[in-house]
Amino acid sequence: MPHILIAGKIHQAGLEILKARKDFTFDLVDEVSVSSYTPFIRHADALLLRTQPLTRTEISLASKLKIVSRHGVGYDAVNVAALNKRGIPLTIVGDVNSLSVAEHTLAMLMALAKQLPVYDQSIRQGKWNCRNSFSAIELAGRTLFILGFGRIGREVSRMAKCFNMSIVAYDPFVPANVFTEHGVKQVATIEQGLELADAVTVHLPLNDKKPLIGRKELALLKPHAIVINTARGGIIDETALIDALNNNRLAGVGLDVFREEPLNPASPLLAASNRLLVSPHSAGLTQEAAMRMSVSAVNNIIDYFSGTLDEKLIVNNKEIIKDSIV
Repeated sequence: MPHILIAGKIHQAGLEILKARKDFTFDLVDEVSVSSYTPFIRHADALLLRTQPLTRTEISLASKLKIVSRHGVGYDAVNVAALNKRGIPLTIVGDVNSLSVAEHTLAMLMALAKQLPVYDQSIRQGKWNCRNSFSAIELAGRTLFILGFGRIGREVSRMAKCFNMSIVAYDPFVPANVFTEHGVKQVATIEQGLELADAVTVHLPLNDKKPLIGRKELALLKPHAIVINTARGGIIDETALIDALNNNRLAGVGLDVFREEPLNPASPLLAASNRLLVSPHSAGLTQEAAMRMSVSAVNNIIDYFSGTLDEKLIVNNKEIIKDSIV
């Protein structure tokens, strides 16, 4: 009887599926940390993982481990090479939170365009006349640069068009016809998109663990530009963002993700500007998306042991793990 370790709190819908099964047992560790799940991992045939790191150390302790199911679509914190060495498949949940992340992105963009963080703080400080700054802007007619035109980027594009924004996008892995089908102008380089942008939103994975947008790239933006990152921390250089905000070279920044999470309350980011809007890596954690993620992550494990796992949801070396699928 396979035993599952659920590392981190998940929506009840996924737990109900497991409770109804008599052919599985499971441990649930609510806390989202490595130290909380490590004592249980040696007994696990399967690991359902939230956002915690899964390193070579934890994998080496998990002598019975046969599958890792990510409660989400990112896996930057997972040592995929160590899983490949053991022939252990790593699965993701597929397209279950694109809508939630896209809505969060537009919410941040709208809040910054309308100066809501600034106005909120000003009113609390008794500064009613902040209304006379005329610093809020309209989105209509402005250009949104979408960096990464996958499922989330396309959903952001659809929503932004409802505000009559002009959309340009960059993604070297998406065919040209996809941009055309969505009525979006494709740009050849990131730099070209930044120069055109009144607002930028990022929907790419973090590659090479180094920023894709640094000081040089931020300098290409207009001083009234807004920058949003709901993808991965580290894609945008945080130090360069702080400098740009403090020197009034950006109108606003919205961050749902950070280089180090959870964000330290003493982080220089939080002291940078009242034009910075932050959230706790929660863009994809709506009630609806959380339910879909928990169900999908649980079903990936069940499907693995029944021999019906959808190979499209396996993200690591499929040739290595092919023989390990039951």
